Amino acid sequence: MGRGGTVHRVYSVVVFVILAALDNVAIGIVPPLYGSIGTDLGVGEGHIALATTVMFLISAVAAIGFAYVGDRTDRKPVLVAGTAIWVLGTAWSGLAGGYPSFLTAQVVAAFGLGGVASVSFAVVSDLISPRRRGLVMSFWGLSQGVGTLAGTLVGGILGRDDWRAPFLVTAAAGVVATVAYLFTYNVPRGDSQPELAGVDYDERIHHEDLPVILRRRTNVWLILQGGTAQIAFGSLVWLPILFRARAEDQGYSAGTAVLVGSVFATIFQLGAALSILGGLAGDRLQRRTPRGRALVASVGVLAAVPFYVVLFFVPMEITVTDGAATGTLIREVLANVVTEPTVAACLAIAVFALMLTSANSPNWFAMIADVNPPQHRGTVYSLGNLINGVGRAGGNALVGVAFRGLAGAFPPPLNYAVGLAAFQFFFIPTGIMYWLASRTVAADMADTHNALLAAAAESDERPDGDVERDPAVGVQGFAGQQDPGAGR
Repeated sequence: MGRGGTVHRVYSVVVFVILAALDNVAIGIVPPLYGSIGTDLGVGEGHIALATTVMFLISAVAAIGFAYVGDRTDRKPVLVAGTAIWVLGTAWSGLAGGYPSFLTAQVVAAFGLGGVASVSFAVVSDLISPRRRGLVMSFWGLSQGVGTLAGTLVGGILGRDDWRAPFLVTAAAGVVATVAYLFTYNVPRGDSQPELAGVDYDERIHHEDLPVILRRRTNVWLILQGGTAQIAFGSLVWLPILFRARAEDQGYSAGTAVLVGSVFATIFQLGAALSILGGLAGDRLQRRTPRGRALVASVGVLAAVPFYVVLFFVPMEITVTDGAATGTLIREVLANVVTEPTVAACLAIAVFALMLTSANSPNWFAMIADVNPPQHRGTVYSLGNLINGVGRAGGNALVGVAFRGLAGAFPPPLNYAVGLAAFQFFFIPTGIMYWLASRTVAADMADTHNALLAAAAESDERPDGDVERDPAVGVQGFAGQQDPGAGR
């Protein structure tokens, strides 16, 4: 495997995708097991939900520190440390003998997860040429969604009889992924940036750069949009609970209902896989206008709201064998998609809604890379991730309060449906902020493009202190229309 060659780069991207997925498995395994963990540890379901909320917040805050260190130093040791910490916390969670120990373990895991998310984003953005950012970032973002789904499924299947098993299995997988990561390419900053072709770019972030970052108006909108978006997305971690409540309302036992809820929630979130289409659409429109990625994200988020609202109220007739073995129940749930029209209708609506909102993720990632120089990307991502974490924690916590408040007027599962539907309206300000970003992105891209050209001109890599470049490469070249660095 040549160092930095095509095979080595592909291997590195694959490992980062797997790491991103595992990070989210660690988060996704908890919600389906709220009841089981709470019962075993002698606390209510709300106490376990609190652990998830704390996890979102801690990981978001920790990401800022890890990202700043990663933007100033060698990123590989930072990523190894972050991965080791979340693996330790996840294993500890599975071995916890009481609630205080479980909560502490989740905090430790969250600290490491924050480091991996922010630093790996900066590394991946340096591995991808601008013209392919939307597509490749869709795979990276998709891996996170798949990780959450896998966590939901692993939690429901492995945790059906023993809630500790999913944590220990996930930790073991994290150890394997960490070993694989040690052999990835230690990509230089700005390695795929066409303006820096042939240049040894070694710029690092400094504390006085924060005002510079926030003067880019596009960054402000990209950071703030996550607050409202993640309130809506955070509420969706309760989707397994909605389907579990529907199964219990139809008379199924608690064990069967937990598994049915987890499997249905996993199936219904498969539309997130179509984020690839959002990434492709963003790449294509970006070649026509610098506003392309922002407009794709804005339209997708706004158009999804009515479909989500309808999804939670479509009745579902679940037909499975109560108390059957895990494999039998999974097969019967999958068969419901074909044999039960109400389930098929819910699936179609869910896939379409998730396809629309999933256009948000790859274009958000790509826009951060488009408007920021390499040494700022991890920090900008972490600032956005902080707002995301606050919004996600808020959505996760507030929707639980809403469910309890609505229970007086609407018996389960209707209280879950009403609460989830209401929280999807937080996508509306998100769509508006993407539209506002579309109005500032061209100027911010031009400024960054010119700054990178200036840095290349001052490089000592060439005897004359300059680099060869195509003078025709302008803002559109930076956005991906021209790409002298493609194929490097």
